[in-house]
Amino acid sequence: MVNAQTRSRTFKSMLQDDSGAATAEYAIATMAAVGFAGLLVVIMRSEEVKEILFDLVRSALTFSSSDDSSANQ
Repeated sequence: MVNAQTRSRTFKSMLQDDSGAATAEYAIATMAAVGFAGLLVVIMRSEEVKEILFDLVRSALTFSSSDDSSANQ
């Protein structure tokens, strides 16, 4: 029969055992990353964001002629 002191020591050793803690941390970090990715998907599907990004890419790929005209003078 196990006495109360032995049971208390066993319970304390179970609380101090860190095995599996890293796995739990990885699982929490993975779930946070999945949640963030889902939020980005929702944001990227909105028409406003699509339009902003399209305009940004278009302006980056379009050459401005205002700089060229000042260089020729």
